[in-house]
Amino acid sequence: MITCAAAQDAPGVLGTGSYVPGRVMSNKELSTLTGVSEMAIVRKTAIRERRWAKPEEATSDLAVAAARAALEQAGVGAAELGLIVVATSTPDSPQPATACVVADALGAGHGTAAFDVNSVCSGFTFALSIAERMLAGSSSDHALVIGADVYSRILSPADRRTIVLFGDGAGAVVLGPGGRQRMLSSRLASFSSARELIGVPGGGSRLPATEETLREGAQYFTMNGRGVTEFVETQVVPGIEAFLKDNGVTQDDIAHFVPHQANGRLLESLAQRLGIPAARMATTVAQYGNTGAASVPITLDHLARSGTVAPGDLTLLTAFGGGMSMGMTLLRAG
Repeated sequence: MITCAAAQDAPGVLGTGSYVPGRVMSNKELSTLTGVSEMAIVRKTAIRERRWAKPEEATSDLAVAAARAALEQAGVGAAELGLIVVATSTPDSPQPATACVVADALGAGHGTAAFDVNSVCSGFTFALSIAERMLAGSSSDHALVIGADVYSRILSPADRRTIVLFGDGAGAVVLGPGGRQRMLSSRLASFSSARELIGVPGGGSRLPATEETLREGAQYFTMNGRGVTEFVETQVVPGIEAFLKDNGVTQDDIAHFVPHQANGRLLESLAQRLGIPAARMATTVAQYGNTGAASVPITLDHLARSGTVAPGDLTLLTAFGGGMSMGMTLLRAG
């Protein structure tokens, strides 16, 4: 576990942006595909639809669209970026880093540092903390942090438990001097003994892609749903409580709670266990599903553009995902 308190001159969030594909994958369509009723999907997940990328769309395409929206809001040009970090567990390809594809598409300056972070659904909070640390005191003023995933490409049509949960999308923030929201503190942690709860078995150096692994479906995403729920209850809830306490903040001080959009029912339970009123919890899960590393920045963008964040408001970002990993960030609006 590592906790980082931001410096007094820490960069803030200058702009946010998000993008989801135009293709709507409804519960009705998934019901036909999986045999799970529309009513059952809503009852178990609170998800009513999600967006899936078109065949010609890759993770970098979604990331670039979200990045452009964030840069426009921030009033920052791509050439001004010293750093681009992309959080994803569904990169365009194993090599090169998807961040390099994004940098080239945006027209970032020659020499801009660009790399990927893979902490699965916690990736954006990890990337945000890394970028803030690198930017503070550096020779560059601006960084772009993106969470982007195209989970529809790694879902097995035969796995009814996961295919109804996930959607595709991207969210981004631009960090720089001042900003609408300043980072106060962050905490990152991994619980590696539970790493087998979530994963994609095939395609890596341990189990390279072969005709046999493809026949066995090793290229598909797997998740132990009950194990993930137990992880949230035993690690995430007390982890958030400890993080707030260490920052001298109570649940009542949190004006906006932006959790990873894993499952609508799980979010309801999480807010209840934390004692944070549902009215303070920002959600996009009903219309977009679980968008992996993109879920927190997409939801943050929706919140930022809603006009409901007032000066002085505290916003808590919380994510959890494969690894198992957990990340939290505390923001204060300027």
